[in-house]
This record gives sequence, C-alpha cells and structure tokens, in this order.
Amino acid sequence: MALGDRELEDVLMERSLRFYDPKLTGEREKAYLVGLEARGYGMSQRDKQRPETYAGLTDEEREEAGAAAARQRRQDWEDRFTLEESLSELSELAGTAGLEVVGSTYQRVVEPNPRTYIGTGKVKEVRRAMRALDCKTVIIDHELSPGQQRSLEAEFGGEEEGIKVLDRTALILDIFAQHARTREGQVQVELALHLYRLPRLTKLWTHLERQSGAAGSGGGKSGGVGLRGPGERQLEVDRRLLKAKITDLQRLLKDVRRHRTIHRRRRESLGLPIVALVGYTNAGKSTVLNYLTSAGVLAEDMLFATLDPTTRRVKLPGLKVHPEIMLTDTVGFIQKLPTNLVAAFRATLEEVSEADVIVHVCDFSNPAWQKQSKAVMQVLRDLDALDGGRVPVVTLWNKLDILPQSEREDVQLMAATEHDMTVAASARSGIGMDDFIAMLEVALGTLLEPVEAVVPYSKGDLLSRVHELGACDFEEYCEGGCFIKARVPDELVNRLEPYFTDDFKKAQTRAAALRLRKGDAAAAALATELDEAQWAAIAKGRHNAVHQQP
Repeated sequence: MALGDRELEDVLMERSLRFYDPKLTGEREKAYLVGLEARGYGMSQRDKQRPETYAGLTDEEREEAGAAAARQRRQDWEDRFTLEESLSELSELAGTAGLEVVGSTYQRVVEPNPRTYIGTGKVKEVRRAMRALDCKTVIIDHELSPGQQRSLEAEFGGEEEGIKVLDRTALILDIFAQHARTREGQVQVELALHLYRLPRLTKLWTHLERQSGAAGSGGGKSGGVGLRGPGERQLEVDRRLLKAKITDLQRLLKDVRRHRTIHRRRRESLGLPIVALVGYTNAGKSTVLNYLTSAGVLAEDMLFATLDPTTRRVKLPGLKVHPEIMLTDTVGFIQKLPTNLVAAFRATLEEVSEADVIVHVCDFSNPAWQKQSKAVMQVLRDLDALDGGRVPVVTLWNKLDILPQSEREDVQLMAATEHDMTVAASARSGIGMDDFIAMLEVALGTLLEPVEAVVPYSKGDLLSRVHELGACDFEEYCEGGCFIKARVPDELVNRLEPYFTDDFKKAQTRAAALRLRKGDAAAAALATELDEAQWAAIAKGRHNAVHQQP
C-alpha cells in the first residue's frame, strides 16, 4: 500500500537524518527530492512496428516472442523498487552526503518528458516549493541526460539564483568522493566523476581561463602554446583537457589492476580459498567481516561506509574444511548503479570475480530486502562472477536481532528449509553465526576433490599440506606410509596422484570412461555414488570408533 504524501515526506526527512554522516560539519545544505514512475510496461505500437525486432520470424513465432517480451516486462515491473522505496533510499543517500531533506514530490506518468524528465506542471510546482522552503538544490531520483539537467536548472531559476540540479548518479558519486580513503579509491572516484562530467561541461573549469590567459600573456593574443588552437573556444579546451585527464586516470587504473592481479596470484599461491562478502549497501558486510576477523573495519549505519576492499587471512573457529581462508569485504551495490561507477571500480569488483565462494549478505530487516537481493544478483551476473552457477553462494539473512524475538526462530527455520545454503543470523549480536560458519564450511567443501592415497613417510610436508588446506576424514599409519581418505583442492590432487591407491585409480578410470561414453552427467552421477559410498564407510568407521572408546 502506498504511503500518503505527508506521511511519505516525514519518512524521507527522518531517514535522511538517520543516515546523516556525523563526520560532516557545518550547516547542512537543503535538498528537495523529486521522484518519477513510468508506469507503462506493455509493448508500445512503435516497438510492434519495428521490422528489425522480429525479422525472419513467422507470424506465430512473432506472436510468441512478443508475448514472452511482455511477460518479462511485467516481471521486471513487479520486481522493481516502488516509487516510495526508491525515494526512501534517495533520502538515505542525501543524508549520507550531508544534505537536509526539506521536502519532496513525485509523479506517475506513462513516459518521462524528454526535455525536463518530469512534466511541465510538476516543474512549476517544484519551483514554487523551493522558493517557499528557501532551497537551492533539487535531487532527481534517476540519471538525467545532460540536456534534461540543463533544462531543469534553467526552469528552476538557473545559475543566477544559485540553483543546482543533481541526479541520482551525481549524488552517489559525491558520496564516493567523500568516503574514498585510499589512493586507489580516490583515483577510481575521480575517473567516474570525470566520465560523468564530460558530456555535461558548461563552466565547470573556470580556473582554466586564468591558466590559459597566464600562458598566453607572454606574447600574442592567442591562448598559449599547447593550450589553445586557432579559434578554439574555452569549452573545447576544457573538454580536451578533461579527456586527457580521463586517459591518464585510466592508465593509472590499469597499473592498479596489474598490481591487484599480482597480489591475487600471491594469495592463490598460498592455496587458501578466497571468500568474498557482497551485498546491498548497508547490509552489514563490514560487521560480518569484523565478527569473523576482528579486523576493525569501519562499520556504520551509513550507505557506502566501505569503498576500499579489505582482505584478511582468517582462521575460523570450528572450521574443519579449509581452516584458513582469505576473506574480502567489498563495496556495496545499489539499484540503478551508475555505469561509470561500475567501469571505474572494475579493479575492485574483480575481487568478487576471482572469489571461490561468495557470501551474499542481505539486510533482512529492510522491507525491500528481496528486491535488494535481486539487484545484487543481477550485478554479479553482469560481472560474470557466478561463473555460470559454478561458484557456490552462501546467503546470510543478516540483522536478525532487529526482528521481534517471536519471529526469529520462524525466520531461521524458513532460511534452513526453504532456501539453499541460506542462514538467518546477526553479525552484530552473534545470533546464528555458528550456523553461518557451518554453512560456509559446506560451501568450501564443494571446492574439494575426494582422494584416497598412501603418502610415504618421507613426504611429511605433503601430509601437513593436506591437513592445512583440506579435510582428512580417515588416517591410518601403515607399513608403506600414511593411508588417508581426504578432500583436497585441485593443487593437492595433482601432487597426491603418484600415491593414489589402486582402488581409487580404478574408480577414476571407470568415471573417465563413463564420461566419454555417456557424457558428464553420468560421470557426475557415478562420482556421487562412489563419493556417498566412500563417506558412508568413513562415517561408519567413525561411529564404531566413538562407541569403542572406554
């Protein structure tokens, strides 16, 4: 149910205040929020008339394709953030940027106005409200084209009245600029800002006029050697210099990517699996990292508190499979994530693409948590971080402590029974985190291959490596060496291969032959069958050993 106008405005002001960054000082700039919802999701006549849309299809195929496209648009419409949810998030962003939300309005239309994005009547309404509230800043809950931004600024009073029109992208970029701490983060934000500003250049770089004038003062009326060509206008100079700056920053980020690749290769040489924490902004990823590692990473009730990825080598309590892992905290995702920002932060997001296991942290206390989760999974698919579903994903429904006590057990039961590899917990209070670590162990176990080998006593270092990087389920000292049944990463499979038992070699040969004859599915079924029989025998041996103890 939609909120009333007055109630919605109160909620927006409250949320902007809640997410206000306490580190920001001075008088808060007033901001007025504007949202718009384009309601039409059916296929327009224009789409139906495009011959290239369904070229080469029969009438029946064309009808089916059109129906499928309409269903997809309906599904997208149902999965979207509602106008109220999106505006609420915008108010949180405004508060994080240090702005004070003093008013808001919204409009539902079939299609946005191509010139001003919102309708002409709504433009006049916003202008009257801004004057009444003595507000100079308007934030539009969407990315505006340069032309729309200029038109709105002119309609609201222009530069003469100090009017500033920000879109959602500019607001997010401003927050990133405030919170970037490392040199890498600052370079990434600077590149994203320049890419955003390039098509919007007006009088942004007024200092360049003084620079070019000073350069030319030594002689001649043209702008100065290397700065101004014959007849070149100031805007063209600014655009050329901005492009040069973008090129320099892109080159610098290439170096960053190269260094990150070197560091990743070093981490991989340790043989430790990489676990990446991902999730919507303010879902509690840094709190999870702090709970598991005592890393002391900034964890505040604030959007985009973490911009720079933090990686820690972690020894998790009670973890038998891969006792040590590399745990990486990443930047939070958000709906309508600016394209320029994704491009600039690609070096950071590559940490997710290289992960062996992904932990998806959801803020279960947020009413829109399911839509947030879908937005995160879509970004992961866009980055190809899931590797076609081969990378295991553990989902953590975080902030369980915020829910009423009477609901917690039901939520935990729903997570365990209705969803794969999902746990409900609270990283802040520790409720359910033991279950989360156990689920993480299950995911890490999928990275290991079962082996059966007799390791010579002279290869004690190899046996130590099995214990360090894998899980040894059965171990017995024999005349020829130490007989083990274990699960180990690929690197150790190759090193243990010379010591495989004859029975294990035969099982491998049979699986390989079946794969050639019947395909991977049959081989996988056989491997599962052998695996289950093997581990059942181990479990039986463990059971007997326990009950034979005095």
